[in-house]
Amino acid sequence: MTHAIPAARTDRLPLRTPLPAHHLDPVLDVVVPVFNEETDLEPSVRRLHAHLRATFPYPFRITVADNASTDDTPRIAARLAAELPETEWIRLAEKGRGRALHAAWSSSPAPVLAYLDVDLSTELTALLPLVAPLISGHSDIAIGTRLARGSTVVRGPKREIISRCYNVLLRSTLAVGFSDAQCGFKAVRRDVAERLLPLVKDTGWFFDTELLVIAERAGLRIHEVPVDWVDDPDSRVDILSTALADLRGIARIGRALARGTLPMAGLRRSGTGAPPDGLAAQMARFAAVGALSTVGYLLLYTALRPVGAPQAANALALLVCALANTAANRRLTFGMRGRGALRHQAKGLVVFAVGLALTSGSLAVLHRAAPHVTRPFELVVLVAANLAATLLRFLLFRSWVFPARSRADQAGDTTS
Repeated sequence: MTHAIPAARTDRLPLRTPLPAHHLDPVLDVVVPVFNEETDLEPSVRRLHAHLRATFPYPFRITVADNASTDDTPRIAARLAAELPETEWIRLAEKGRGRALHAAWSSSPAPVLAYLDVDLSTELTALLPLVAPLISGHSDIAIGTRLARGSTVVRGPKREIISRCYNVLLRSTLAVGFSDAQCGFKAVRRDVAERLLPLVKDTGWFFDTELLVIAERAGLRIHEVPVDWVDDPDSRVDILSTALADLRGIARIGRALARGTLPMAGLRRSGTGAPPDGLAAQMARFAAVGALSTVGYLLLYTALRPVGAPQAANALALLVCALANTAANRRLTFGMRGRGALRHQAKGLVVFAVGLALTSGSLAVLHRAAPHVTRPFELVVLVAANLAATLLRFLLFRSWVFPARSRADQAGDTTS
């Protein structure tokens, strides 16, 4: 019997609630996606099964999701399913880790769905901390992270650099707040998966990233667990083709978010406010705040210029407007309220320093090149420099001062 994931829905998710302490059916379904893993499959599944039997306090299930293996993997998976009572396997005709996870999660009745890589690079002691926030009703999704404080990672410099560069790319392009998109160690509540899976289009390695980006933008709560992780030297992932596919995925999801074409209404929890807006809406409000700030800045500079040097007048006018600009964008553009205002203002002042360097630098260059420049032309140069500083300010506000993770956490606090 299968439990197919329905099409995207528009009604809200119910409030998160803890799962009952006494549960007869499997509470957790751990999916192990495999492709031509005849060597690692049996020892890894047996180790995982023994670990869950010894440490997991709820009924569980292990699902081996074979995506079009051409070696002895299907026969081994079938034998394991026959020998281990909590183990099943499914066979897909097409290759793709995302496709395998989509199929396995869609057909599972368990209220908590997880997956891990067959090489068990992540230490299994992190499995219970991973799923506990989902069982308790605290979070919607949980991910293992190799890049957070408390993680212990053993791998070569090449993979370390690639992983960190990929996550920097995600932060700079999609303004994500989660720290590690590609660690093969994740879990999701089933009610959330029912709404998320119809929106995730990738069937390969970008599946994880796309799922997390959509979830975070919708305001769902993502819990991170630092993990102990040892690189598998026998990994057969094609780094170049995977990287190109990831870049295409980033561009595709970025366009969808900018255009507001993703139907995220069904991912909102009952009792919460609106989820973080898309890029276009944020840019529109940021532009409106910026226009008012620019007018205020020019009026202040014009008022201060007759009684002070141009650099001093520029710095003071920019500082006053920067404080007001950060406060206005915090509330109006990014929907942040309550705690954290001082921290945001402190970060905003760093952004102000960048803007000051741009505008002051432009003034310095102008006065060196033309010592007797007229006041109107001075203002024109300042406006041009201020526009460049505004674009940089928006990018820094979105990715660093008010990152998506902080906005999602604040939205999630209303459901706790």
